[in-house]
Amino acid sequence: MSHFSTLRTKITDAEVLKASLRDLGISIKNDADIRGYNGQRVRSDIVAVLEGDYDIGWSVNSDGSYDLIADLWGVAKKHNQTELINSINQKYAVNKALADVKRPALATATVKLVVQK
Repeated sequence: MSHFSTLRTKITDAEVLKASLRDLGISIKNDADIRGYNGQRVRSDIVAVLEGDYDIGWSVNSDGSYDLIADLWGVAKKHNQTELINSINQKYAVNKALADVKRPALATATVKLVVQK
């Protein structure tokens, strides 16, 4: 029986996701295995290599969005999974907004970014 969970996300930009993980000091692998319970592995497009024996991965869907895949029980053994996933999502949202603002179509636009805690 697999211990891996798959969660739908709003992540659509692989490069921004990878940059966000690097910003958080998390090593990444492309097209690699996610480590799970008892040596189980699942292939994923992007893998966040975490401290300990478990990883988090993202696999692209046909619509271009990414699903998060992880053995959440295993991740929680070493990390606060809610804080970890929230920090990745928050960093992605900021980096995605900054990347979108730099697009040529917005070169003359006025943009106000408000970050709330």
